Amino acid sequence: MHEVPPPTSTSTPAPGPSSSAVPAEPLSHGLKQRHLTMLGLGGVIGAGLFVGSGAGIAVAGPAIVVSYLIAGALAMLVMRMLGEMSAAMPASGSFSVHAERALGRWAGFSVGWLYWFLLVVVLAVEATAAAQIAHGWVPGIEPWAWVLLFMVVFTAANLTAVKNFGEFEFWFASLKVGAIVVFLVLGLLAVFGWLPDTDPVGMTNLTGQGGFLPNGWGGVVSGVLTVVFAFGGLEVVTIAAAETDDPARAVGRAVRSAVVRILFFYVGSMLVIVTVLPWTAQQAGLSPYVKVLDAIGVPSAGQIMNIVVFVALLSALNANLYGSSRMIFSLAERGEAPRGLLKVSGGGSRESTGGVPRRAVLASVAFGFVSVLLNLLWPDTVFLYMLNSVGAVLLFVWALIAASQLRLRARLEQEAPEALSLRMWCFPYLTWVTLAGLFGVLLLMLTDEAARPQVLWSAGATALVLLVAVGRQWRERRGSAVADR
Repeated sequence: MHEVPPPTSTSTPAPGPSSSAVPAEPLSHGLKQRHLTMLGLGGVIGAGLFVGSGAGIAVAGPAIVVSYLIAGALAMLVMRMLGEMSAAMPASGSFSVHAERALGRWAGFSVGWLYWFLLVVVLAVEATAAAQIAHGWVPGIEPWAWVLLFMVVFTAANLTAVKNFGEFEFWFASLKVGAIVVFLVLGLLAVFGWLPDTDPVGMTNLTGQGGFLPNGWGGVVSGVLTVVFAFGGLEVVTIAAAETDDPARAVGRAVRSAVVRILFFYVGSMLVIVTVLPWTAQQAGLSPYVKVLDAIGVPSAGQIMNIVVFVALLSALNANLYGSSRMIFSLAERGEAPRGLLKVSGGGSRESTGGVPRRAVLASVAFGFVSVLLNLLWPDTVFLYMLNSVGAVLLFVWALIAASQLRLRARLEQEAPEALSLRMWCFPYLTWVTLAGLFGVLLLMLTDEAARPQVLWSAGATALVLLVAVGRQWRERRGSAVADR
């Protein structure tokens, strides 16, 4: 493991005798606990839930509830591990810093760059999808102009104080959470026949049309493959925690509150959907929420959900721009990205008005613009290959988080047990179970014709980054050996 350059470290010292004194990082501490809590709640409530869940219901039927339980359990275990490490060693690079400390420079370099690439590519998808919705409302403005407007607005927000990002995400998340709460209430009223002109639904739709498992356990597995990536985004909470006044306490509270509530929102929503309507009424590409709201007589349900999905996409765009800028900033601090990205506003002030890594923000948004152009010009060729190359990266990142936690937990228990304010359950058994589950999902994706290209392209991208990481480390060792002669 290399020693972090003293002037610009991204993290607190690693525990134990091998750690060096590291000064506080220069980023602002402008985020509040309410920002972090709502970021944890709203970070994964996006278009994947509001629209993409229809594809999962179409393959699993009512058993999509089980699919979400399995996928949500995996995400919850990964977040618990990440929360444990982040509470003990908060850092703006989060799991990239943890992987470096646990496994070596190659791991920190690889997971950091892969995650950054994932965020800036997905950013293009979100900006384009939001632009299509806005174009439907105002046909006179072309989609590319909407994309430009969104990118400029959120770039400006991320270039100013970090509290602006926090406020955007707080209100975005509040709207999404509020929409789901209203949906759950209306759905339950419809199930019991307490809405005007409705009769009690009972369990008919859960047991009819082929039963609860119309496509067997194979349908449940296919449902897991469809919905597991909807939980991506929770990781940004631990990145943002480093910019709060008390990172260890903040990340612990955010992780504890977020994972259970998110499972409630996801699983609760699916249970309402498959209870109110037959699962055969759902189809991929159409929002099951709109179907349910239409069925219970909510006027303009389609437009209401369009607004919610629009907000969800902008929220994800904002969060991805923030997360990618902090990740590449952390990489630069550790010498794994150009040092020119280290400049922060306010001369490194830690007040809420300064400490923003503006060059890192601009570097991330610049690549985001490139991704958007590729998506607009060559959506079925160049951009499709890019999208496939990050399709399974989230699973690789989660696997490295689990591997890092295995190493760091043992080290922390020996050298700094007092730092373990948040602990992974049933360590190390549940960590190994999580790793097995992640590799199981990857293997299942390889057997699925539609998902196989994502795994292969993502594996290729990962292999390329690993090759660069190992090559850099080999050159540095060789240079050191020559200098010592």
